[in-house]
Amino acid sequence: MSAATNRGGAAIGRISDLNPVEAGAVLYLRLWSDGAPGRAEMARDFAIALGADGGRSALAILDQIFGLCALHGRRPLIRHGSGCVCLGADENCFAQMIAAAAEGEHDDALMMALLIVRPDLAPALVALSEQFGLMLRRMAGRCAAPAVVH
Repeated sequence: MSAATNRGGAAIGRISDLNPVEAGAVLYLRLWSDGAPGRAEMARDFAIALGADGGRSALAILDQIFGLCALHGRRPLIRHGSGCVCLGADENCFAQMIAAAAEGEHDDALMMALLIVRPDLAPALVALSEQFGLMLRRMAGRCAAPAVVH
């Protein structure tokens, strides 16, 4: 593999360094890329955490996100395997875009989207990223341990 095609796969950290929304974005990027078995696992996760309608909505949003990335990406996103603890450069860019959009930091999300897709489609990618990031926040909130009050 040439340096240019491998650049996005360079390990820059660990999944454990990410917050729950960022880690979820990487997990679902990897599962999506695993094909039908990964997508079935995602569908189960989303249905459990978001309900049947919310789960279908999350999958539809991911369809649109990855459709934009595949059809209009500057280059293919490089990802690590589903079980890998490393965090790749492309995965981190994707995760940061999702998290920034969900936090309302649209300028930061747009900057990262410009690294992933054509400039004319970056705003659409940010809008979808915001929707998906908010779903990931809801999922993380439901999985969080209850606060202990003393």
